[in-house]
Amino acid sequence: QVQLVESGGGLVQPGGSLRLSCAASGNIFSINVMGWYRQAPGKQRELVAVITSGGTTNYADSVKGRFTISRDNAKNTVYLQMNSLKPEDTAVYYCHAILATVGVRRYDDYWGQGTQVTVSS
Repeated sequence: QVQLVESGGGLVQPGGSLRLSCAASGNIFSINVMGWYRQAPGKQRELVAVITSGGTTNYADSVKGRFTISRDNAKNTVYLQMNSLKPEDTAVYYCHAILATVGVRRYDDYWGQGTQVTVSS
């Protein structure tokens, strides 16, 4: 049983900052990619940022220069530092991981339950 538990969402004013965290726990053998996606009302889920186990990152154009993704491999945790937030960043943010569990020789997708981020004055 694997769980991804997010924390750190909330309400913030435009221009403000938030830091999201996502901890993976359970019968984990290895984690390849970890990342963040978001889904705004009436829109499809979209990639925000991803990071590999080696530290290679990729960002959506809309967040480049404002958001920073990082991870602590020892803690199976990924972070998303969000600065200069805009109203259009309002969405439910989902943690995602591609990982293998002990005894299973393949990598599968896992998702967190989501955390709401609202940017509003």
